[in-house]
Amino acid sequence: MTHADLLPVLLALVLVLLGARLGGAAFEAIGQPAVLGELLIGVVIGNLGLIGFHQFDRLAHQPSLELLAEIGVLFLLFQVGLESNVRDMLAVGASSFLVATFGVIVPMVLGFFVSREFFPASPGLAHWFIGAILCATSVGITARVLGDLGRTASREGRIILGAAVIDDVLGLIVLAVISGAIQAANGGAAFRISALAWIVGKAVAFLVAAVLIGGWLSRRVFRVASHLRGQGVLLSLALAFCFALSWLAAKAGLAPIVGAFAAGLVLEPVNYQELMARDRHRREIRELIEPLASFLVPVFFVLMGMRVDLSRFAHREILGFAAVLTLAAIAGKQACSLGVLERGLDRLSVGLGMIPRGEVGLIFASIGASLSLDGGKVVSPAVYSAVVLMISLTTLLTPPLLTARFRESDARAAARR
Repeated sequence: MTHADLLPVLLALVLVLLGARLGGAAFEAIGQPAVLGELLIGVVIGNLGLIGFHQFDRLAHQPSLELLAEIGVLFLLFQVGLESNVRDMLAVGASSFLVATFGVIVPMVLGFFVSREFFPASPGLAHWFIGAILCATSVGITARVLGDLGRTASREGRIILGAAVIDDVLGLIVLAVISGAIQAANGGAAFRISALAWIVGKAVAFLVAAVLIGGWLSRRVFRVASHLRGQGVLLSLALAFCFALSWLAAKAGLAPIVGAFAAGLVLEPVNYQELMARDRHRREIRELIEPLASFLVPVFFVLMGMRVDLSRFAHREILGFAAVLTLAAIAGKQACSLGVLERGLDRLSVGLGMIPRGEVGLIFASIGASLSLDGGKVVSPAVYSAVVLMISLTTLLTPPLLTARFRESDARAAARR
């Protein structure tokens, strides 16, 4: 790469990072997730051509930005894994598992039928992929809302957070299955139940092996590394571990984000206590990678926003599709409440807490936009724009709806005293 090749990348990064920071800060100031501001800034930059300003038209598909965005996605799922752990997932109980299961199956089926109704000529697997996008629940946004309301430790809060984590795991398996089926179909292979079982088995086996072997291996690697001298050993090893599992996941035919999530899941502080002790601030891995994630993750969200073509909404059928898809996304997550087994809990709060798609939905949509089937994209530009609108609406609606519901529940509880 010459200096001439580097200059456009540097200018693009200046624009993306400043825009992401300003947009994120503006939305946080009004009590909304920063991701929405980053996404909106991307939409604005990507559609300046509609008012005659075409200087940024090529940014949305610039290879250098795409590469940085893909690495940013790995960081994002790595962070989600670091915020979770296997013990918590096993300890959340039957309610969280059932809530997550209903939260995957019902939205996926609804998404399939909505997509088939609006785009009857599209292949069946493309409809199932739209349904898979509706499976996602944003753990980060849900956790942020519950934390702001002081309800993280409540019984409803524990069920919501536990279910959201399990939902992500199930969603990644669904993504692996449908992506594998699409790649097989695109290669001319007939769809068989045995192939489906192989993809499911491969995804589950990878996650189980990554957790069991990865946990055992990481403890020993970090113990040996504790004898190395110099700064930054913990961060370097953590990143190498994340990228190695992402590479192995891709080699196994799964999305690299599956490996990044698994890496975060097994890197618990107990495994690297000696290395962490060298840091005078005793920072855990999730704290060490925060500066890098702050650089790379917004690149992904802004780039995804740039790919939204607002001119598509001039067609009423796309607006209609976005509206019906949003209703299906909301209604599908309300079915989660059927999975709450404990008596006396506010089931509607649980359903509302599972609504936001946020960053996870965007990752699924971006993967669909990169997959081809029968000569066309699985998620076309028009469908992608509608999906991003659905993701934005579900993410925007959750904080006020959940806040209002918890306040109403508190008022009813106070009245009964």
